[in-house]
Amino acid sequence: MLRQEQIASVIDSQRENFLSQGSGFEREALSKVPVADSFATIITGIRRCGKSTLLLQLLRKHYEDAIHINFDDIRLSGFETGDFIRLHKEIGDRKIKVLFFDEIQQVEDWEKYINQLLREGYKVFITGSNASMLSAELGTHLTGRHLSMELFPFSYAEYIAFKSLPDTTDSVRIYLESGGIPEYVKTGIGSILNILVDDILMRDIAVRHAVRDVSSLRQLTSYLISNIGNLVSASKLVGMFGIKAPSTFLEYFSYLKDSYLLEFVPQFSHSLKAQARNPKKVYVMDMGLYTENSISTSENQGRRLENLIFLHLRRISKNIFYFKGRGECDFVVMEKNKVTRLVQVCTQITDENFNREYNGLKEAMDALELTEGTIVTMDQTDRFEQDEKIVRVIPAHEYLTKL
Repeated sequence: MLRQEQIASVIDSQRENFLSQGSGFEREALSKVPVADSFATIITGIRRCGKSTLLLQLLRKHYEDAIHINFDDIRLSGFETGDFIRLHKEIGDRKIKVLFFDEIQQVEDWEKYINQLLREGYKVFITGSNASMLSAELGTHLTGRHLSMELFPFSYAEYIAFKSLPDTTDSVRIYLESGGIPEYVKTGIGSILNILVDDILMRDIAVRHAVRDVSSLRQLTSYLISNIGNLVSASKLVGMFGIKAPSTFLEYFSYLKDSYLLEFVPQFSHSLKAQARNPKKVYVMDMGLYTENSISTSENQGRRLENLIFLHLRRISKNIFYFKGRGECDFVVMEKNKVTRLVQVCTQITDENFNREYNGLKEAMDALELTEGTIVTMDQTDRFEQDEKIVRVIPAHEYLTKL
C-alpha cells in the first residue's frame, strides 16, 4: 500500500519526465492508433520498441495534455488494488482527461479500474509488453470496450528514413544486421540488445510466470534465437538444457511468443490438431536481436532474409504459416480467414535452386488455389507465367516498401 503523497509525487515526476522528452522520429503507426469514445486503446509490443514515444507523438498531435504513469517504476512496486482509490483522487485533482498507463496489468484488478475511468469519460491508452496477460484480463471486464494494436520496431521503410539511406540492396543488408530497435539503431551499442533480452526473460517471463529454472530458459532462448528459420519441436527437444518434459518447452515457447521476443510459425493445415502436432518454424522479432544474441558462427544470410520477410508480413497478419507438401513454401499469409499471399524467400535464384524454389511455391499455389505468388530475393527481378499462374521475383528492397 502506498501513501497519497507517494502516489502524487510519482505522478508529477513521471509526467514531467514524459512531457520533457522530444517527440523523436514520427512512427508509421501513429496514423493507425485506434481511438474511439468509451473505448480503451491497448498498444502491445516488445520492450523498447517505442510505445511510450508513440504515445507522446499521439499526445502532441491530438491532445492538449495527458497524465503518463509507468507501473514499472520501482517507486510503484508496492502498488495494490486499494491504491487505485488514491490514484483516482490524484488524477481527478489534476483535471486532465487523457491518461496513458504503461504496464498497468501488473496490478491486480486493473481492468476494473479502467472500466470505471471509461464510464467517467476519460480517454485511456494502455501499453504493455505481454500480449496474453493483457488479452486474458481484457476478456473479462473490458469485453467490447477496448481497441487493440501492435507496435513493432522500425520497419525497413522507417529505418532508411531515420538513417537517411537510399532504398537499395545495400541498405537492406545494413538493416539485416541492425534491425529496428530505436535505441540500438541510434547508438549501435550491442549491450542494449543483450540487456533487452535479459529484461524480457527476467521481468516479462521468470518473475511473472514464476519460472524457477532461469538457466534452462536462458539456454533455450539462446538456442532458438540462433536457429531462426529452422523447425523446432517440443518433443524433439526433450532432454536438452535440462528440461525433461515437452509441456515445459511448450510453456516456455508461449512465454517467449507473448513477450514478443520470438514467434513460432505452424505448418499450414485446415486441422488445428495438425497445426499443433507438426514442428514450427522459429523467428526472432527483430534482426538486431539475432545479430547481438545469436551464438551461431555462420552469417546465415538466407535465414536472416527469410526472418526479415517474416517480420514484414507479420505487420500485416498474425496468421502466417509455412506450406509443406512434396516441396515447401516459406510463407502462407491469411487475412480475414482467407489465404491472400504466398511468399518464397531466397537470397539468390540460381540454376541449382530454381526448380526447388519455384516448384515449392507453385505447389502451394495449386493446393491453395492462388493465381499469383512471390519469390523475394536480395537483388533479382523476373516474372514467370505458367498455366495462367504468375510468379514474380522481387528484390527485397522493393518488397519491403510494400505491404
